[in-house]
Amino acid sequence: MIDLSTTYLGMKLKNPLVPSASPLAKDLNACKRLEDAGASAIVMNSLFEEEVNADEERLDHLMHFQDIGHFEAASYLPAEESYKTQLESYLEQLESLKQSLEIPVIASLNGTTPSGWTRHAKQLQEAGANALELNVYYMPADITQSSDAVEVRYVDILTEVKKQVDIPVIMKLSSQFSSVGNFVQKLESAGANGVSLFNRYYLPDIDLDTLEVIPSLKLSSSVESRLSMRWIALLRGRVNLTLAATSGIHSADDAIKMLLAGADVTHMCSALLRHGPDHLTEVLKGIESWMEENEYSSVTQLKGSVSHAKATDPTAFERSNYIKILNSFDSPDGVWR
Repeated sequence: MIDLSTTYLGMKLKNPLVPSASPLAKDLNACKRLEDAGASAIVMNSLFEEEVNADEERLDHLMHFQDIGHFEAASYLPAEESYKTQLESYLEQLESLKQSLEIPVIASLNGTTPSGWTRHAKQLQEAGANALELNVYYMPADITQSSDAVEVRYVDILTEVKKQVDIPVIMKLSSQFSSVGNFVQKLESAGANGVSLFNRYYLPDIDLDTLEVIPSLKLSSSVESRLSMRWIALLRGRVNLTLAATSGIHSADDAIKMLLAGADVTHMCSALLRHGPDHLTEVLKGIESWMEENEYSSVTQLKGSVSHAKATDPTAFERSNYIKILNSFDSPDGVWR
């Protein structure tokens, strides 16, 4: 019998497949389908700093107009108790998921500044969140800002959140740091219980007809998983926090490679949006089948067995493999060389 269990942020999960933050988490029926299909935990869609701040401004505006004596005008405004904020809706969603699901539920906060929005982490804990994913989706567009200042911003936000909660906190990071490994060590020292590697920056596009900059959302592909795989392999055994792999995990093969590199769990999003919750069942079957064929009895045995520390050729994860990769390319037949 194959043991698929793994440890994630101190929690024992039945397998390493954890759907990441996506629109699916907003739908209770979809979340139930994910659980039935084999999800071992679920990460909620994010509560955004901008939404929290905007709601607070609206309530301040509402209270101002109700207090200045314009009774006729005020009668057209909603009563404060009838106005449901994004935070209140999110807490209700979290409570509903906790009541309906047996698997752990991880709340997600998304913001860029160490300000008042971080205090809501405590409310997420009180509503039953088993852990908290902190997604600092920050684009340093100010070219005068140093890389050290960017890292300090992340650490400050983590520190503020850790003051509010006792539940585990995992940091979801982009790959665009000067020294990913060193920064992960800093986050571990600051109290992070795990890191999720890597967040995808959604890149804008230009409309050639209107010359406007427009949003453009493209789902990931399996190729994108290789960057996460490399860094997880390099970090395995060098840090003591949870390593979660995200971006580009679509198939059983993708998930197996992440586990071999050293991931504790593999997040899935694009594949579930493309194929639906039942795709998880196929991936789990593929993982178990591969493990049986290759005589692995447990995910614990599998994890990190091809990490940098244990790989037959550790340099394959480093620069020395660069020339080999370039020389390995062979043009298709009929293409001039």
